[in-house]
Amino acid sequence: METNLDKLQKEIGYNFQNINLLKTALTHTSYAYEHKVKSYERLEYLGDSILEFISSEYLFENYDNLSEGEMTKVRAYSVCEDNLYQIALKHNFSDFLYLGKSERASKDNKKAILADTVEAIIAAIYLDSQDIYTAKRFIIDNIKDTVEFASKNVGIKDYKTVLQEKLQVNGEVLIQYNIIKEEGPDHNKLFTAEVKFNGKTLANR
Repeated sequence: METNLDKLQKEIGYNFQNINLLKTALTHTSYAYEHKVKSYERLEYLGDSILEFISSEYLFENYDNLSEGEMTKVRAYSVCEDNLYQIALKHNFSDFLYLGKSERASKDNKKAILADTVEAIIAAIYLDSQDIYTAKRFIIDNIKDTVEFASKNVGIKDYKTVLQEKLQVNGEVLIQYNIIKEEGPDHNKLFTAEVKFNGKTLANR
């Protein structure tokens, strides 16, 4: 009989020898505290380092047209929280998370949790396979399109940078970005954000 974790293993393209590693990679601290088990935090720490190394190596080997500074910018964009969150959505990680009662009841944005889970699963794949190339395959399969996009737009400033430069032309100011509304299911959320300039709302969308 196929279990949820069987489905997830098919989704990510890797079958675990030690299924407990995968369970731990999906276990939030709230669940770990309630059930006296390990959370994904240590795996996340290791996965973050593996992700940085593999993405750096991939850029070095495949984008010799980019300078050191440009590679740094492309890597930062490609493995940022927003893009890790998109990877989690792609593989429906939210369907497999172990969350405690308090976290399940919370209306807080789960973006950070899902992004952390991607890094934890990278570490779990590495430890289970005892092979950096297996973890590398998962990483590259999931970031190569984002890297390609970022490499072609590395010289283009994002909208936050452009706005910040314009508002700070006469010196330091307080700029705040807040999520004021979220709609839709966890795997396809729509967010409304507002930007404030010295306490005054400039826009929300």
